[in-house]
Amino acid sequence: MNNRTITAANSILLLSVQSVFPVPVQLQGFATDDVFDTEGVQSVETMMGVDGRLSAGFTPAPIVQNFSLQADSPSNDIIEAWYLAMQSLREAFVATGSITLPATRRAYVLRRGFLTNYMPTPAGKKVLQPRRFTITWEGITSAPTFG
Repeated sequence: MNNRTITAANSILLLSVQSVFPVPVQLQGFATDDVFDTEGVQSVETMMGVDGRLSAGFTPAPIVQNFSLQADSPSNDIIEAWYLAMQSLREAFVATGSITLPATRRAYVLRRGFLTNYMPTPAGKKVLQPRRFTITWEGITSAPTFG
């Protein structure tokens, strides 16, 4: 029996940055229509020979993840602290994290990530808009969860 759903509302995203907040913190206050996403990964490099034969080889590739926080999310403080620490010390700080999706019974481990896109302020429109951030990960692995 398949009792999985597509609910995103109960997703849990934990993040830690050793030099800034070493104990994982749960990000909260995600945007309404844009919690998080990952870009596609080109995992194989292909080359077509002059004789028409296609060759391929696996190549490791970074995984780009975007997430959006409401302008009033307390988790903006966490991302700001990460960015300000990097700016102050002129150093890149490594993050680790995890995503748990109870609806699909999947969990993901996020390895060695860097804050590669930082939105310093929310856009001011009729109401303040969500802030979108990007972390580029060395790897993401998945596993089933039970419960």
